[in-house]
Amino acid sequence: MRVNLTEAIKLLQEGEVVAIPTETVYGLAADATNDAALQKIFAIKQRPADHPLIVHLHHINQVQDWVADFPATAVKLAQAFWPGALTLVLPAKAHVSRVVRGGESTVALRIPNHDLTLTLLKLGQLSVAAPSANLFTQLSPTTAAHVEAGLGQQIAVLDGGACQVGIESTIVSVNADGQWLLLRPGMISEQAIAAVIGQPSLEMVNARSAVPKVPGQHLLHYSPRTPLSLFQDKAALHRSYLSQMSVHKTCAALLIGEGLTPDCAVIKLPAIPAMAAEQLYNALHTLDDMKVDELLVELPPDLPEWAAVRDRLSRAGYHPPI
Repeated sequence: MRVNLTEAIKLLQEGEVVAIPTETVYGLAADATNDAALQKIFAIKQRPADHPLIVHLHHINQVQDWVADFPATAVKLAQAFWPGALTLVLPAKAHVSRVVRGGESTVALRIPNHDLTLTLLKLGQLSVAAPSANLFTQLSPTTAAHVEAGLGQQIAVLDGGACQVGIESTIVSVNADGQWLLLRPGMISEQAIAAVIGQPSLEMVNARSAVPKVPGQHLLHYSPRTPLSLFQDKAALHRSYLSQMSVHKTCAALLIGEGLTPDCAVIKLPAIPAMAAEQLYNALHTLDDMKVDELLVELPPDLPEWAAVRDRLSRAGYHPPI
């Protein structure tokens, strides 16, 4: 159900949920100060209650309403990358809802870089929690049509066009002492963050006991309904394609750049990380809709600039050990 800006604001103020556009993916939004509204997000997404939500703000001055400490390191990052695809995880004030925090002592915040949603937040005087507008672990939506296909026509959707970044935000935790840790890769790279702060991140192995739970850490995530297999190169993918054909199974393939191509339905992502990220989920939605027996997906190079795309694909194709 498509709604306009005025209708979306009214619904959110009344404690309803609305799918809203951001530059990353569409989010299933609810008033971040209304626990009853927030519970609707979990029910619709079938999301575990201990998974924190990201709160979307429209101005950096609002951060102080949510956090017990806004260290200089975090301020630098906010000034450098907001509005934008960076989420900061900071110590939460005591009044911040446990539903938003997922029981953690921290709260996740960002300012989205999308004019329509920033207008919604400003005009409605709203701060909204907005995880991706899809069922838990399934493919994230980057268009209003993706939201409707995944959650149904009854969901109110504010259509803001296709998302320009295309994958979820980078998540960084900042301690009260200013030390930081990358918790989820995104298109704002770890190297870019370190350059702004002037110091490297904590080593995950040394920080493990203090790492807060955040979105996107589930091993199986961002996953299509069709079984998906991952390959390190085109040659290995092509061998699997031939094997599938020998037993009369149907398949479709997602490739990175040009090269050896199987004789099946194929989508080629550009060999440029930012462009590939923008197109990634739309390509997976398109392949998933083909209803083949298996999706064959080439992983991009294991390089820092491809970290976010590799992370999403690795989780999409995760197979638990037997």
